[in-house]
Amino acid sequence: MPGFSMDAAAEQRFNVNLSILFTELPLLERPAAAAAAGFTAVELWWPWTDTPTPARAELDALRKAIEDAGVQLTGLNFYAGQLPGPDRGALSVPGEESERFRANIDVTADFAHSLGCTALNALYGNRVEGVDPAEQDELALENLVLAARAADRIGAVVLIEALNEPESPRCPLVSAPAAVAVVDRVNEATGLGNARFLMDLYHLSMNGEDLPSVIERYAARTGHVQIADNPGRGAPGTGSLPLAELLGLLREQGYEGWVGLEYKPGDRPSAESFAWLPREARAARPARTARASRTPRTAR
Repeated sequence: MPGFSMDAAAEQRFNVNLSILFTELPLLERPAAAAAAGFTAVELWWPWTDTPTPARAELDALRKAIEDAGVQLTGLNFYAGQLPGPDRGALSVPGEESERFRANIDVTADFAHSLGCTALNALYGNRVEGVDPAEQDELALENLVLAARAADRIGAVVLIEALNEPESPRCPLVSAPAAVAVVDRVNEATGLGNARFLMDLYHLSMNGEDLPSVIERYAARTGHVQIADNPGRGAPGTGSLPLAELLGLLREQGYEGWVGLEYKPGDRPSAESFAWLPREARAARPARTARASRTPRTAR
């Protein structure tokens, strides 16, 4: 399978999404499995899809599993409903789901803070039949302001992600410009400047967006990147996306953040899906501050 060269891989800081990889294992075994595969950083969707406020014992057990594995939690979703499943977030959905999102905000922030995690993903949610989209957008802004303030309390950013229209036809954030517009509205409302774009190259490619142009325009406002190949949402090399080249463009634009591996392993154990990435490139490297300090060549 085609893979990244060591030079290309060495430029990146990869983490493994434990909500799509290693799912053949119980949740509490996944951090150690990622460590055994050579990774030192992981991220998660909200692990308890049935509740925004799990019991303290469940939170403590997951925290211990991550700490015992010796991996860093670098990203965590707020409660987003049934994910994977029919939901695409909760924060713009009036009624019970919005209330569940609000109940989850401090739980997520406190759990992330206990593990040094500084990136919290707030999935927007689907349009609801019979509800004015403007009403949903107003509710979304209110909830994102609350999330941004909680994130600021722990020194974190709130991520706003663009999904893809073929797989998420009822989600309004199905383009990079749509997601970045929400980022800008949240930052304007809070004055905190800690809302950032989550650039998922798989979703954007499914939308048919010009990925080099998206990178050039929005790298400076990007707080996290996720990758999977297209078609198929598999590992790099299983589709046709030039992911090494695209990540190189991001680096040229000054992006020094994490690259989340959010792909499906296919009909094999997850540990066998990393052949594209040399093992010595899986341990996360620190950001290079000399490059991070330069001004990205990005349209504002």
